[in-house]
Amino acid sequence: MTQKKQVSGLDKFFGVTAAGSSIKVEIMAGLTTFFAMAYIIVVNPQILSQTGMPWGGVFLATIIAAIIGTLVMGLFANVPYAQAAGMGLNAFFTYTVCFGLGFKWQETLCMVFLCGLINIIITVTKIRKMIIQAIPEVLQNAIGGGIGLFVAYVGFLNVGFFTFTTKADAKNGDAVQATPGLAVMNNPTIWLFIIGLVLAIVLTVLKVRGGMLIAIAVTAVVGIPMGQTTMANSVSIADTFAQLPQTFGVIFTKDGFPALFSDVSKLPIILLTIFAFSMSDTFDTIGTFIGTGRRTGIFSAEDEKALENGSGFSSKMDKALFADSIATSIGAICGTSNTTTYVESSAGIAAGGRTGLTSVVVAICFALSAFLSPVISAVPSAATAGVLVVVGCMMASSLKEIEWGDISEAIPAFFASVFMAFSYSISYGIAGGFITYCIVKTCKKQAKDVHPVIWVVAVLFILDFIITAVL
Repeated sequence: MTQKKQVSGLDKFFGVTAAGSSIKVEIMAGLTTFFAMAYIIVVNPQILSQTGMPWGGVFLATIIAAIIGTLVMGLFANVPYAQAAGMGLNAFFTYTVCFGLGFKWQETLCMVFLCGLINIIITVTKIRKMIIQAIPEVLQNAIGGGIGLFVAYVGFLNVGFFTFTTKADAKNGDAVQATPGLAVMNNPTIWLFIIGLVLAIVLTVLKVRGGMLIAIAVTAVVGIPMGQTTMANSVSIADTFAQLPQTFGVIFTKDGFPALFSDVSKLPIILLTIFAFSMSDTFDTIGTFIGTGRRTGIFSAEDEKALENGSGFSSKMDKALFADSIATSIGAICGTSNTTTYVESSAGIAAGGRTGLTSVVVAICFALSAFLSPVISAVPSAATAGVLVVVGCMMASSLKEIEWGDISEAIPAFFASVFMAFSYSISYGIAGGFITYCIVKTCKKQAKDVHPVIWVVAVLFILDFIITAVL
């Protein structure tokens, strides 16, 4: 009798029956979503720890941010979406901001935190409407697809699948040119990567539930006799929790905000980086919501109209965007890159998930995974690189929406997407897209049709390039 009342209480709170679902279906949907996205628990610490961040701290920060963000999504917005550190955004954090621009990871976390605050503001005000209307659809699709190409490229480079042979100047011996090429398949790291890549491709094409996680697990096991998977460097549960204080709240120490704003000359690039974080996060999330929520009825036409015209929390989508923004700031406080809504939530939605109960189940699964650090930390990067490549392929799907036969669309789309991987920088890709978009529109005598926001950002990017060249 007690169990019946409990189930009825859950049904009433989440509106399960009203949404055309059931408690059993919602639980299964939550498990499906978790196993579809659980690879992030392995991949995110591997990417961010390259900046000097402690693996255990990032591991727990990833989980904590995912739990809180997903719970807010389920309990406040009552929609079946899960959140975790975003692929592409974590690569941008490490390879562009820290390695490329030279910011320390503590400073970069501060920028992520500010990005979350900005997203909260644009969600509860009409600024969101202005930004959505400002960025043309061609650039939105190009940026989303470009991040996918960037992520795939990172996967290849992480295992040395591509090589860069440096040529030296005959006079003084200085390096003057690096010729790219394919690596020689003569080492176990690359072979393990190929095994993982093939597994990820096969399981994804066959639509196996939790295929990404299965691919990582199987590849890691195969790596044991190859000497690639070893417990020698694994992190114990005790060490994992001991490392969390090294990242938790670090943005409020002297290495955080005081260090970030200590050099006034860096302010332009700081603002542009925060803008790049914010825009990528915002449009990635909106695209996920509209792409998966429209055809399933989770978000109605009124929700999308409110997204464009309203402010505050007038719809489910408003609340969901707010949950996404909150998670980013919380993640930065804990010690991880932007937390965003996962497109893998579509796996749970396809399994029948329609309410926030699905999200609550995902959050519980993340909480339980916190005690698996010894096993997860032993997984080599060669076992996860293949998944990065396949995830990149999936993210690149938005490129199909671009009219490549129209050169006026193709040029800015190319610079905002393909150039993103070529330059090894998401922000430079966005810069190239914005600048060339303004050039193309000016040539077509349509400069007045370009939103002022695009003009301002394009000019700021150009000024940044000039300042960087002069300094």
